[in-house]
Amino acid sequence: MNLGARKTKATKHKFILHKVYMAKLVLPEDNHRLNTLCGEHNRHLEQIEKYLEVVIANRGNTFTITGPKAQTAKAKKVLKELFAMTDKETNLSAAKIHLLLQGAKTPDQIDQVPAHEKIGILTKKSIITPHSQNQINYIKNILKHDITFSIGPAGTGKTFLAVASAVHALEKEQVSRIILVRPAVEAGERLGFLPGNIAEKIDPYLRPLYDALYETVGAKMVERLTQENVIEIAPLAFMRGRTLNSAFIILDESQNTTVEQMKMFLTRIGFGSKAVITGDITQIDLHKEQKSGLVHAMHILKNEPGISFNFFHSYDVVRHPLVQKIIEAYDRAQTK
Repeated sequence: MNLGARKTKATKHKFILHKVYMAKLVLPEDNHRLNTLCGEHNRHLEQIEKYLEVVIANRGNTFTITGPKAQTAKAKKVLKELFAMTDKETNLSAAKIHLLLQGAKTPDQIDQVPAHEKIGILTKKSIITPHSQNQINYIKNILKHDITFSIGPAGTGKTFLAVASAVHALEKEQVSRIILVRPAVEAGERLGFLPGNIAEKIDPYLRPLYDALYETVGAKMVERLTQENVIEIAPLAFMRGRTLNSAFIILDESQNTTVEQMKMFLTRIGFGSKAVITGDITQIDLHKEQKSGLVHAMHILKNEPGISFNFFHSYDVVRHPLVQKIIEAYDRAQTK
């Protein structure tokens, strides 16, 4: 890649409705790291330009960012953070850049996170860092409350951060086991209609929970802890009649619980336990005559002490950038 002068192909009318500002950033002269930062054929710079709606020109280690004031400041911050990452990483994937950009592109009312409020989840395998203010608040509420509800669209980290928090609590010996639960209702299907034995029927519903565990603990450790019953993954129906002490319990996809099932689950919680309930109320797969236990709980428990409710939005999505746009398009369609 040529680190000489670079000019954007952006058209002149791009910022016609905004006052244009220019920010300059001078980074250390390290051609290898600058190459990594810019990407092959400057694709990383183009990704930042497109996402934040700015224009970036660079000559060597000097970057000039043009655009609306707030956006240029965000782009400058992203470039600094990406360059810092190149000290240890030789490849910056589009996914990593998107996650960093996602944290930068938040509504104006959400301020940048002060240094003293930065928070992460430390496990033996990795450090999980939140990417939005809502994710930070979510982690804090899990630490503070015995029961935490997490409500929002897919891709906002609801399940993954809950599993990571559970692993952290287990490794710190704050709990003695992790129990991951899902209602066996998806897109109108029932377990009885699926082929195979009970284990084979259950597995497709619980696969997302396994995926989160593999990333935070590792496949071999998950297998060992599951055999030792330290980690238990089961359908919601298996919870009836149990009292769960000293456990970190996660109820995933809770929008597909009935009111009776939600009450049953919440009353399983025993001494020394924490519970996190995640769900997306726009993706309810119950029959129309059945009321979602998550929606019901939101109304009757919202003011109860010791219980927190956390709400995520499309700008918290940390998957492919199109996922955020798809969610927003469906939200607009529902309001018409």
